[in-house]
Amino acid sequence: MAAAAAELGVDSFAADVTDPEQVQRLADHVVARHGKIDVAVNNAGVGPTARIRDLTLDDWRWMIDVNLFGVIHGICSFLPVLTSNPHGGYIVNTASMAGLTTIPGVDMAAYTAAKMGVVGITEILAAELAADGASVGASVLCPGPVLSHINSGLRSRPADQQGALTETDPLTEAEGPLADLEWKDPLEAGTLVIDGIRSGRLHLITHPELWWAVGDRFAAIERAFDITAR
Repeated sequence: MAAAAAELGVDSFAADVTDPEQVQRLADHVVARHGKIDVAVNNAGVGPTARIRDLTLDDWRWMIDVNLFGVIHGICSFLPVLTSNPHGGYIVNTASMAGLTTIPGVDMAAYTAAKMGVVGITEILAAELAADGASVGASVLCPGPVLSHINSGLRSRPADQQGALTETDPLTEAEGPLADLEWKDPLEAGTLVIDGIRSGRLHLITHPELWWAVGDRFAAIERAFDITAR
């Protein structure tokens, strides 16, 4: 992190997003250092996988603590600062394409549960901010495959937790419909986020070619409503 901060010419501050006190200290540090916060991005995430039948309660809790409560803690600590700005601000929550649909053959139940929660929270947050007339916007980033280190998250898992979660190398082990997808450079995802903030778009999508999976899910739900409405 120090090396990345030096390369970018920015500050760095380590915080465990599963700990609300550490996230609050991060927000306090930024305000003390810079006097304000204009944009907050809740981006921390982990992505190991296992089948539901093999997941332990420790697995579920850790995945949801990082991927869902990490976002919740960020909102609780940063949103009050953003809404207090005379000029407003913006908050971006990173979900995943798994926040919009399920991909066949991918054992991501705990990850999907958390990311669907992030999508729902952000949609409601955006609606509440608009209803309040707040000068703060909100977007949810739903990326497909992006070249990152999300497949090395187990290194940060508490040592006393037991479970079935395992890391895979998505570049070499992807199968089925994900195998042929283009892997985006992080700079592309970052540029999409900046454009989304400027335009105020709610849903930010890196891989529009994955609409087939999202559309199939929505179509199935629509058919269920058609059946029950008769």
